[in-house]
Amino acid sequence: MSSSVLPRPAPAGSDFAALNRRVIEAGLLERRPAYYAVRASVVGALFAGGWAAFFLIGSSWWNIALAGVLGLVFAQAALLAHDVAHRQVFRTRRPSAVAGRIAANVVVGMSYGWWMEKHTRHHNNPNHDDLDPDVQPELLIWATESAWGRRGVKGFVNRHQAGLFFPLLTLLSIDLRISSIKALRRTGMKCRALEAGLMGLHVVAYLAALLLVLSPLQALVFFLVHQAVFGVYLGMTFAPNHKGMPHPAGDEDYLRKQVLTSRNVSGGRLTDVALGGLNYQIEHHLFPAMPTPNLPRAQPIVREYCERAGVSYEETDLFTSYRQALRHLHAVGEPLRAARR
Repeated sequence: MSSSVLPRPAPAGSDFAALNRRVIEAGLLERRPAYYAVRASVVGALFAGGWAAFFLIGSSWWNIALAGVLGLVFAQAALLAHDVAHRQVFRTRRPSAVAGRIAANVVVGMSYGWWMEKHTRHHNNPNHDDLDPDVQPELLIWATESAWGRRGVKGFVNRHQAGLFFPLLTLLSIDLRISSIKALRRTGMKCRALEAGLMGLHVVAYLAALLLVLSPLQALVFFLVHQAVFGVYLGMTFAPNHKGMPHPAGDEDYLRKQVLTSRNVSGGRLTDVALGGLNYQIEHHLFPAMPTPNLPRAQPIVREYCERAGVSYEETDLFTSYRQALRHLHAVGEPLRAARR
């Protein structure tokens, strides 16, 4: 079963321009500094409070439970870095870069510059088999054509990738660090020394805290639990957004390219907080610089506009979105399973 491809529409260059005017007139692209001040303060307090509790608890297995909590906090810090990278928090580049590197490099331990460049390419061509780095064939594959010729460990993983998806997310945190290090080794990346130094500060402080406070076995278990929870939670915030949605040919107009490849997730205020606003993926892709608290206000405008323009608007609950993504992974691996029958 091949990945579905977006239908080639008739030219409709003015479709997004009209929607953009409505959103601007509604004031939905205006910054929300009070919201981000509160959100950053809450995440910062949880981060500082979590590590303070870590030192107070000391060499105890109770700290393993705290590792899971800190995994959630790290993911929320990464989601905040995401908003900073999109200029949702600050209008200009310099304060965005400073805040982004603090949240990503220092707090989370990954390269802000590498991730921003990668994520920008994803936004420019979501779900495009050749241009979107998030669907490039790596350990998992998202297009049937990528399955041919896969053998060994990759072949085994791809045959069973639907069942292995969530377990593999436990390794996402490690993958982010490895990818960051590879990017920092490239000469073309900006501010390599600064980013490497900030990441190094994170690694030294993190490992020193674990090894000075915990026994070697406790430190190892803390590390595994913390990184696994962080990876699974972060992966679960991004997985519902595009996986299982159509793959574009590349010549669609902006409105259709962004809407038809994205999926919204319903669920109310708790879902909004847990997914960091990424559950309004359609609105986010159409207006990347729109502050997170404005996305729910933009949704009825975008939905109604898409209905009038004849553009399909996809929204499901959280569990249905995961089922659709897993079903897609299972279908993509079918050629490999069929070859072994």
